[in-house]
Amino acid sequence: MPVRRLVPVFVVAFGATAAPARAQPPKGEVTPPVVLSHADAIYPASAVPAGEHRDVVLAVTVDADGNVSKVEVLESGGPALDEAATTAVRQWKFRPATRDGRPIASRIRVPFHFAPLSPPVDVTTKPPAEPVVPGNVVRQSGGRGVSGPAPESIATRGPTAEAPAPPAAAEEVSVRGQARPPSRGPADFDVAVGALAAVPRASAGDLLTMAPGVFVTNEGGEGHADSIVLRGFDAGEGESMELTVGGVPINEPGNYHGNGYADTHFIVPELVESVRVIEGPYDPRQGNFAVAGSADYELGLARPGITAEYTVGSFGTNRMLATWRPEREGPHTFAAAEYAQTDGYGENRAYKRGGAIAQYEGELGGHAVWRVTGQAYSTVAQAAGVVREDDYEAGRIGFYGTYDPNQGQDSSRYSVAARVETHAHDTVFGQQLFVVVRSSRIREDFTGFVTDAGTEDPRGTGIDLGTTERSIGARGWARVRGDALGRRQEVEVGYFARGDWVDNVQRMVERTTQAPYATDASFAGALGDFGMYADASLRPLSWLTLRGGARGELFTYVVEDDCPQAPDCAEVPKPSGNPRTSAADAAFLPRASAIVGPLRGFSFVGSYGQGVRSLAIDEVSADPGAPLATIASYEGGVEYTRGTGAGALSLRSTFFGTRVSRDEVFDPTQGRVVETGATSRVGWAGAARFTGPFFDELANVTAVRGTVDATGQPVPYVPHVTARSDTALFGELPWALGGRPVRGSLGPGVSYVGPRSLPYGRSSAPYALLDAAAALEWRSLQLRLAVTNVLDVKVRLSEFNFVSDFHTVRTPTSAPELSFTAGAPRMVFVSLAGTLGG
Repeated sequence: MPVRRLVPVFVVAFGATAAPARAQPPKGEVTPPVVLSHADAIYPASAVPAGEHRDVVLAVTVDADGNVSKVEVLESGGPALDEAATTAVRQWKFRPATRDGRPIASRIRVPFHFAPLSPPVDVTTKPPAEPVVPGNVVRQSGGRGVSGPAPESIATRGPTAEAPAPPAAAEEVSVRGQARPPSRGPADFDVAVGALAAVPRASAGDLLTMAPGVFVTNEGGEGHADSIVLRGFDAGEGESMELTVGGVPINEPGNYHGNGYADTHFIVPELVESVRVIEGPYDPRQGNFAVAGSADYELGLARPGITAEYTVGSFGTNRMLATWRPEREGPHTFAAAEYAQTDGYGENRAYKRGGAIAQYEGELGGHAVWRVTGQAYSTVAQAAGVVREDDYEAGRIGFYGTYDPNQGQDSSRYSVAARVETHAHDTVFGQQLFVVVRSSRIREDFTGFVTDAGTEDPRGTGIDLGTTERSIGARGWARVRGDALGRRQEVEVGYFARGDWVDNVQRMVERTTQAPYATDASFAGALGDFGMYADASLRPLSWLTLRGGARGELFTYVVEDDCPQAPDCAEVPKPSGNPRTSAADAAFLPRASAIVGPLRGFSFVGSYGQGVRSLAIDEVSADPGAPLATIASYEGGVEYTRGTGAGALSLRSTFFGTRVSRDEVFDPTQGRVVETGATSRVGWAGAARFTGPFFDELANVTAVRGTVDATGQPVPYVPHVTARSDTALFGELPWALGGRPVRGSLGPGVSYVGPRSLPYGRSSAPYALLDAAAALEWRSLQLRLAVTNVLDVKVRLSEFNFVSDFHTVRTPTSAPELSFTAGAPRMVFVSLAGTLGG
């Protein structure tokens, strides 16, 4: 009879119970143990004839040296299976748990699932090669790493390395969570923030730069969606990148400013546990706007208790943040509220914002995990707009100046979402519902008086766009695991349904009075998005994994154009009844990846996929038969992962190519994205992460060449080379206060943005930025100093080349001139935080 082996589904999994209450020492920061090596459990021959699936749950005590010192059976699968699981786990070797950086004993739950006919199960169940820290999920591509929940609560009762206590006094580590889909290879970056939170970041959008080739700017300021560049795509403000938070869509179909507009400023950066960025449309779960790729934010709060933080900084910046996590709950149960205001650097950059997020995650009957999330956010912000390069050089305007002080944004978002995931033997069922209400107002002026040349009554080209969107939707999935061809296989099917009701009105406003003098566009619509997919993870051979499937997407539109005579429809009689258009589009999107390995730490991956973007609301009105924008993308890459004595190392290298049938690019003369025709790109991306007991380093670099197919000209506004390094150094400092250790951290971040092609043969200047932060933590207090743009570089955050005139009413030159939006100068922030409980 063949020998059958298996490993536990999760290294640490659903809920350990707390140890009996006792007097506890003051609590410090605790990290769970990490598996360094393991032995598979062997399905005993005596149990095979029963032909049953059985579970065994063990309580494993890991001593301060990382050895298994005690094993207890919490849930029995029978004497033979209990012995098999116990024999296997006693051979495991761990990096021990730590409190405040010191090794301690810990007690964890390890479940084993025995399948009677299964040979080695899918390598996705192997222990992680990277350190696991509270609130982080370690997932690696190429079929390595844990596809499961993160450590959630730790009852701090363990001994120190100097005075090891008996196993009964060990730390108790419990886990609750929801599994993530399998990796698609080197282009799938599921990055746990963890210690890299030490690097200063202004917003949740900045966290996207942890993935290679992602470059984020914001020419609009607070309250305006970030502009995202990904692998040579000008993904705009979400128009070519699907963005979600906990699976809830952020993109706004039907937004006139940009179809797919996605403002992430409502996400509190401190609540981001991990970000999964898939560069390219290779996962059948990716839906609308996944042209360049997708990103999903997973929220969580690592620190239990009530934490209050106050920040003061340059230019009158004040920020208050309060977070709360119940001590007996995991990081996915929390509440947070934030208020911030600033005068802004330079002219016309002040803002005020407030927001709150609350989430609760619980269990049902031990086989289901449910989660409810509520969120509210609102901001009122000013914006400086562009500065002409010749005006700046001539001294007519300052680098941080503005031509029109009426520019700015008002933005709000309110949402509720509920999700449940149930586990029954080898099947997982999931269901999610969400409701989102979104409102924004954008006031911009990119060209000044250029269209008023020669008129006696110059009004200017300021635009005032108001957008309201109400969304309701659902998604569901069923994932089945089984044995075929002598190996573990997996299949998932799912659906997505979303309805949006949108209203857009864009008016032209006079510079001096801000009174509207014309309605430029007015669109209302009811939009539907319905998707179905099938995805499989198959292992025909021990060294080969095939992942992929297909997605079908249906888009429906009912659009009413209330301004058919734009741009002056407010000044002329309207026809009887407004034009109303109905249309529907469908797309079939195959996606597949082949993974060879891991072979001595190497995994080789080849992927192909197609993505789609729905029609913009004005496109439907103008041409309901217009084709969808589709992308065909391919890549080949290699990943290497290895655990060393110094830490865990992961290296990735990927070559990629893409073609988009109808690409989009931002047009400053219209103040919105417009179509630029078909485009193609080829490039390379590399990434490395090295994580150890006192450091975490994440670095990436991307080089890409993109061209417009019709002209052969470079795709504008996209940097040819980008590079990023995030470093975190942390540990216990060589002194103590009141007998308690002081911990410190240092987090420098370096960004390089290469030249960007601009229209009419011009190029932007490259730049590099250095940000850094340092923090001291003692007991429940933390003091943090953060400095952005340490070298005080005058950064041209975005650069354009177009015709404008901000000074005269005479006929301006028709020659395009360079214009830019100014990035922030050096800014210094000091934060003080304290925690009660936890």
